[in-house]
Amino acid sequence: MLFLFSDVGEHDAPTRIKVGSHRDVARLLEPAGEAGLSLAELGRFGAKLDRPLALAAGEAGTVYLCHPFLVHAAQKHRGKQPRFLAQPPLHPAEPFRLDRADGAYSPAELAIRLALQER
Repeated sequence: MLFLFSDVGEHDAPTRIKVGSHRDVARLLEPAGEAGLSLAELGRFGAKLDRPLALAAGEAGTVYLCHPFLVHAAQKHRGKQPRFLAQPPLHPAEPFRLDRADGAYSPAELAIRLALQER
């Protein structure tokens, strides 16, 4: 989640988001299994991704709910006013399960399943 507590314009260091990168990260993580990958490994991968950039800009009170695999980064502040934001985690109620007998997948699980089908 990304909460904007002040207005954030394009010069006010909005978070940079690589659009669709959650799909690439899902495919990268699958072969790693439960061991996962280090933050350094994920960072190197994310830096190389050729994806369109979007800026998490908006008026105070704007909230972005992002997939946990989404590649995002800070940038230099070029504006005149300070900006205030928070990025508290939103932990899933249980670990991701990509094979549910009842088919009751969370939105994040559905996005991962779709990404793994895109190969």
